[in-house]
Amino acid sequence: MQGLHLTADLHGCRCAMAWLTEAAALGAFCTEAVKTAGLQVVGQQLHTFPATDLGPGGVTATVLLAESHLCVHTWPEQRAVTLDVYVCNFGADHSDKAHALLAALLQRFDATQVQQHRLLRGTPPER
Repeated sequence: MQGLHLTADLHGCRCAMAWLTEAAALGAFCTEAVKTAGLQVVGQQLHTFPATDLGPGGVTATVLLAESHLCVHTWPEQRAVTLDVYVCNFGADHSDKAHALLAALLQRFDATQVQQHRLLRGTPPER
């Protein structure tokens, strides 16, 4: 079950507001970014939150990958996003693909502040 888990918390996102509020657009971008990174989409779930007194509602976009998952959560009223990319490296090392996917997402949201974390999960299988 060895894998790589990348997370990023983004603040001050300078992207168009649509990337923070429009589930269909965000979902399409995520799917294309996954494919461009060389990972395999298995499914997708999108959820839009209702607007509040603070502004428009955000979006949760989850892409299920053959290799694991991508989750994106947006807070348009704060111009903030959290990103979660996890790949298991059972059949092959997908680490470079996970980094490429995260890089595409970081570029899309164009945040002024980014806090990233990298966690190696599990241990290599004994052979």
